Amino acid sequence: MDTNPSFLARHEFLIRRLHSLSGLIPVGAYMCIHLLTNASTLDSSATFQRAVYQIHSLGSILPLVEWVFIFIPILFHGIIGVVIIRGGLPNYGSYKYTSNLRYTLQRATGMIAFVFIMWHVFQMHGWFHFDVWLKGVAEPLGGAQFAPYNAASSLGAAMRGVAVPMLYVIGVLSCVFHLANGIWTMGITWGVWVSPAAQKRADRICAAFGIALAVVGLSGIGGAVRIGNSDTVYEEAVEVEEKMWNAKTASGEIDAQKALHKRSHTTDGHASAE
Repeated sequence: MDTNPSFLARHEFLIRRLHSLSGLIPVGAYMCIHLLTNASTLDSSATFQRAVYQIHSLGSILPLVEWVFIFIPILFHGIIGVVIIRGGLPNYGSYKYTSNLRYTLQRATGMIAFVFIMWHVFQMHGWFHFDVWLKGVAEPLGGAQFAPYNAASSLGAAMRGVAVPMLYVIGVLSCVFHLANGIWTMGITWGVWVSPAAQKRADRICAAFGIALAVVGLSGIGGAVRIGNSDTVYEEAVEVEEKMWNAKTASGEIDAQKALHKRSHTTDGHASAE
């Protein structure tokens, strides 16, 4: 028997509960909102751009909101998940109420999701927003491709080709399965559904939720690919973005000089920072 347990082992109950809870709120809730926002590209570039403008209306507090409510919880959930998988916390081998296949898939999709999210944030946003990092590291390595005030066109440009969309399909489906199955196992962990009948009902609900969210996620990928691989759709997106930008700056809602770093597109359609 270990007479000198580690910090993680001593606080295992609390850490596992926080890990479980963070996967639902805020990480899971944010993922649902994010996928729904991206799916708006199927409606129109204007719809997607309006959603992005609304997010960026938070102004200077947006980075704080992102780190406190999105990035730090994702890092916590992902890192603790890796610790659990690597045996840093006691490992019971399988969930009491579920099959070994689901247990294995939950862990595998968690690892894939964590790597995918780290890459996705780097590719689109570059992780950090200060110029030295963006110009010296992120952009040369193919990161920071998303420009908020050229939202649809920069997203479409970043999703050109076959390889990147396929990686997104794998990543998004992994995230969706991990969330949907995680909600089911979380309900057992927290004693929400304990009886076999309750677990079976919850299983159906979580499966339906996962399928619906997968459709939303794949729709967003499809919308971005459509913009990036059609010159006509791409040019229409740029035109819409220009009109909305002109209207926002003319009304004084956006300071054109201060917001220039959030705009970017070149004549050949490839995203790049201005």
